[in-house]
Amino acid sequence: MEGYHTTTPVRLHSMKREYHKWYSPALQREMELLVFGEGGEPILFFPTRTAHFYDYEDWLVIDALSRKIESRKIQVYCLDSIDKESFYARNVPPPDRILRHLQYEQYLLREVVPLVKQKNPSPTLVAAGCSLGAYHAANLAFKYPSLFHKVVGLSGRYDLTTSMPHFEDLFEGYRDENIYYNMPGQFIPNLYDEHLIRLLKSQEIIFVVGEHDVFLDNNQALSNALWSKGVWNALHLWDGESHKPRYWRHMVQLYL
Repeated sequence: MEGYHTTTPVRLHSMKREYHKWYSPALQREMELLVFGEGGEPILFFPTRTAHFYDYEDWLVIDALSRKIESRKIQVYCLDSIDKESFYARNVPPPDRILRHLQYEQYLLREVVPLVKQKNPSPTLVAAGCSLGAYHAANLAFKYPSLFHKVVGLSGRYDLTTSMPHFEDLFEGYRDENIYYNMPGQFIPNLYDEHLIRLLKSQEIIFVVGEHDVFLDNNQALSNALWSKGVWNALHLWDGESHKPRYWRHMVQLYL
């Protein structure tokens, strides 16, 4: 929380909107986020691939949640990404890409989560996202299950080392422990720590993906891996590809 500051809050209809910006010690750069609402269940909402903190607002996904936000059922924290500095930094060696992602993780744990706790007394916390944002949400929540009671992944890809049509291995064949332990599709099948499994069993885990989405098999594999550990989760299939904001606007109303 070091050095953060907030602009004057504004209201959209009866929905409170706050803009936050501060210099992140973990990332050594300024980071921004938006907060919608004044109370209720706090949600860390991760952006899509290389997207930004304002995109869900621009795509009317936040508008689709306005009733829940205005009635103080949920409070949404729209986060920024550094994907272009980590997973999609083609000019950076693969081991350094995952290290940059781990710095982003520290930003979330040491700076964003304390902001949420400061603003919202709720004992619960939700991790959610669409597309690559679903990966971020699931990876963080599964690594730190004591912090999160609910995970919602919409149109997600949970192993970034797998190659598939239009999506390549983001580490170009390079592998190390940091990559392994940040790919839920890899570490969940091999998870045998009873304490962590017990914490995962306490989470509400929801995956949503289109029946023709290229990530369908990836979702099914992770869902099955969780079930093999006795961890409840729901996998909802939507018609077609369903990998666009117009679908996410409907999904968030049902699952957030």
